[in-house]
Amino acid sequence: MKVIFLQDVKGTGKKGEVKEVAEGYARNYLIPRKLAVQATEGNMNTLKEQQRRDKKRKAEELENAKKLGDKLSEITLTLTAKSGEGGRVFGSITSKQISQELKKKFQLNVDKKKIQLEEPIRTLGVTRVPVKLHPEVTATLSVQVVEEV
Repeated sequence: MKVIFLQDVKGTGKKGEVKEVAEGYARNYLIPRKLAVQATEGNMNTLKEQQRRDKKRKAEELENAKKLGDKLSEITLTLTAKSGEGGRVFGSITSKQISQELKKKFQLNVDKKKIQLEEPIRTLGVTRVPVKLHPEVTATLSVQVVEEV
């Protein structure tokens, strides 16, 4: 019996996949647990429509990420911090602070988890920070830390 998987089933199939399985397995296990539906013509059309919508949504997400990446590449974010001798900052500048400043100054929502700081910024000056917006899009943001007056 041909079925369309609604969820991943370990060792059998992945979500959205159409596969031939044993009739008993489909009727007694997959269909009652809503893991799969029978691959009728109507269900196949629904699957194709859903795949088309997913593809369109992913293309829009990629386009939005590219636009945001272009904006971030042009921005130099300036943060102030107290510092001691030799340009060492008391404390540090974290990805959370960078995210909050982007929202406050430029109205850009960038999740702090997407800001790829290897370690917090602890010195004055300009630091180039990679921001992974999408699996295919990584922008570089300039963060300038100046001494608080």
